[in-house]
Amino acid sequence: MNYPICCDKEHHITTLLHKKSVNHNFSDRKLSNCKLTLLAPARDLEVGIAAIQAGADAVYIGAPEFGARQAAGNSLEDIARLVQYAHRFGVQVLVTINTLLHDDEYPRACALAHELYKVGVDALIIQDLHLLDYELPPIRLHASTQCDNRTPEAINRLKQLGFRRVVLARELSLEQIRNIHHATKDIELEAFVHGALCVSYSGRCYLSEVLMDRSANRGCCAQLCRQRYDLLDKDGNEIIDIYGEPIHQRYLLSLQDMDRSLHLAEMIEAGVTTFKIEGQLKDRDYVTNIVAYYRQLLDQLIDSNPSLQPSSIKSIYQYDFTPNPAKTFHRGQTDYFLYGRTQNMANWQTPKSTGEKIGKVVATKHNAILVELAHGITLHNGDGICYGDKGFAINKIEGEWIYPNTQTSCFEGKTGGSLPKVGTVLYRNLDNEFLRSLKAERRIPVAIRFESIAEGYRLTIGEKSATFEAEHQAASNPERALQTIIQQLSKLGDTDFIAQSVQIFDCLAADDKKPCAEQFPYFIPISQLNQWRRELTQI
Repeated sequence: MNYPICCDKEHHITTLLHKKSVNHNFSDRKLSNCKLTLLAPARDLEVGIAAIQAGADAVYIGAPEFGARQAAGNSLEDIARLVQYAHRFGVQVLVTINTLLHDDEYPRACALAHELYKVGVDALIIQDLHLLDYELPPIRLHASTQCDNRTPEAINRLKQLGFRRVVLARELSLEQIRNIHHATKDIELEAFVHGALCVSYSGRCYLSEVLMDRSANRGCCAQLCRQRYDLLDKDGNEIIDIYGEPIHQRYLLSLQDMDRSLHLAEMIEAGVTTFKIEGQLKDRDYVTNIVAYYRQLLDQLIDSNPSLQPSSIKSIYQYDFTPNPAKTFHRGQTDYFLYGRTQNMANWQTPKSTGEKIGKVVATKHNAILVELAHGITLHNGDGICYGDKGFAINKIEGEWIYPNTQTSCFEGKTGGSLPKVGTVLYRNLDNEFLRSLKAERRIPVAIRFESIAEGYRLTIGEKSATFEAEHQAASNPERALQTIIQQLSKLGDTDFIAQSVQIFDCLAADDKKPCAEQFPYFIPISQLNQWRRELTQI
């Protein structure tokens, strides 16, 4: 599958570098015939379906209660509908029951687990190990990253307790992951590859509870890591940065977003088989864009290595856009601890979405700015522009001049404000044209076989087959009869399938082992062909 990746310069360069490592020789016997899973977040049913259409092999969604994101709970009815839709593509649905529970909540959480099992959920993601003391249904269990899964000993213990997969701590290096892979067996390793980062190890943050009485481990984090702070010495004096400025009211705890798209092959080699995108509160646009981006990268690896395959049904994807992580919520990028501690993890200037770099201000006038745009950048009315933690929406564009809508700006959190100064680097964090193009379709390629038999005709689409009784009516134009059958049976329309091949056999002929090459001796009305095709695709 040859996909365009993105038009953003940084990510384009990243992709080119990535292609150099695509042809890995995955010689590890534990990785032979390895199934890779792209795991996407589902805030709700709509986002879950969008993730599947964009290329997810599995989705995770919040249960009605007891999830680590209180605002991401979903009804059993919606989860059941998502399961039904996902399983059409061989996609798994995982449900989070990953908070720490109070004593009186365990029976209710256990009952919820049974309800989820009844609607067909494939696995539960849990944090509170005491839940294992209750009679859970025979469902797969995955250990949440909040179990602090950092050592082979801990992971082997989780395997003994019945877990089939562990979500590795985000802070692990490649070497540590590799050591875990070789020191454990019969347990799957899942790792985050993209999304927001918590300043606390494994998301086990207690700051919110201590200061705001809102426990992050109970699903109601106050996001204190995205607030401003001063940095003081022991005497209460402001510390000066390398530029001679006091570290005052900066976002000292705000990390950039994780982006490990460059390192997927290395992570597979280290033993990771499930690649998780963070974002249980992210919207449909974000999920569609990011899932499509990683789908393309993983398919490059799969297509280049016979030992690898997707865990869901291999599909054909049609995108009306070029996936680009910088086009949706984006705080910058870091590979975090994958290669050890680095200096690019945090962004002290803003916790907001920065988006893509578009250029810099070269002139100003009363209520407009002149911007030297980067190559390939085109702006539109309504686009969101930011610099640091300030920004504005574009009101209008006249020639090379941009007129900010200061009434909807976020200059220091107030309406109105001064224009950015000459030399200011600008970023676009809202691209309306891109968002309008975000459409993805997923189809399962199927082989179609149509045969004349003694009883009438047999139609096979993929793994489904049906026999239809009918008289054999001679065709006045055998060549046209053949083309009509091929054309009508290929029209799979709004179904989940796309015709990969169509073969027609006359099993009543002397040589019935070869498909008809040029003609078919029987006439079949178009309405009849359409009816048979619809009946079979609805099974």
